[in-house]
Amino acid sequence: MFFFDPFMLLLIPPLILTVYAQAKVQGTFRQYARRLSASGVTGAQAARTILSRNGLDDVRVEPVEGNLTDHYDPRERVLRLSAPVYGSRSLAALGVAGHEAGHAVQDARGYMPLKLRKGIYPVAAFGNNLGPILFMIGVFMMFLTEGGGALAQKIAMAGIFLFAGGAFFTIVTLPVEFNASKRALAMLTEQGIVTAGEREDARKVLNAAALTYVAAAFMAVMMLMRFILLFASARRR
Repeated sequence: MFFFDPFMLLLIPPLILTVYAQAKVQGTFRQYARRLSASGVTGAQAARTILSRNGLDDVRVEPVEGNLTDHYDPRERVLRLSAPVYGSRSLAALGVAGHEAGHAVQDARGYMPLKLRKGIYPVAAFGNNLGPILFMIGVFMMFLTEGGGALAQKIAMAGIFLFAGGAFFTIVTLPVEFNASKRALAMLTEQGIVTAGEREDARKVLNAAALTYVAAAFMAVMMLMRFILLFASARRR
């Protein structure tokens, strides 16, 4: 009966949302990758303009391989844009470039949620990797011994606490990503990179990307809940 886990059903809703979010972001990006901006500005130029207007001339803008691999690296102070974004003049490219530039501005302004996310990242990464392993070892021992001893319960609880750190990281990520998109939309419009008529299309690109972070947070929270319920079930045996 150990391998029968009814709490796996908790993961179905976030799994559905994850699949939908991935399809949504891919579909939205493809749709607006065909819509060229009236300004004729490329993703790289848009990012460079936003950075310079915010006094961030020391932040480099570089191309990176892959599709939707765009990111801002605060350690090297470099903003990397994927090939479909770097040289493209599409509204999709401008939305993505503006979003990543928004992260650079957050970093420069000391945006607190971003500082918190950077601070807990090492612990969260460690917890995401080791937490589930420790938890399953502990719960397996508990089921084998009908409730398990103190050691088995401590191992399982350690796994839960470690994974909780990773789940908290996904939650902290939400305001960071939403704020970066808000900044991007405002800066793209204010600096004439996106016209008033194109603003709503750029918003759709940013909203689709944000949905993937919501799905990740939802999945992490439901996984944590599953661990807690499975632990309680093992203790009752």
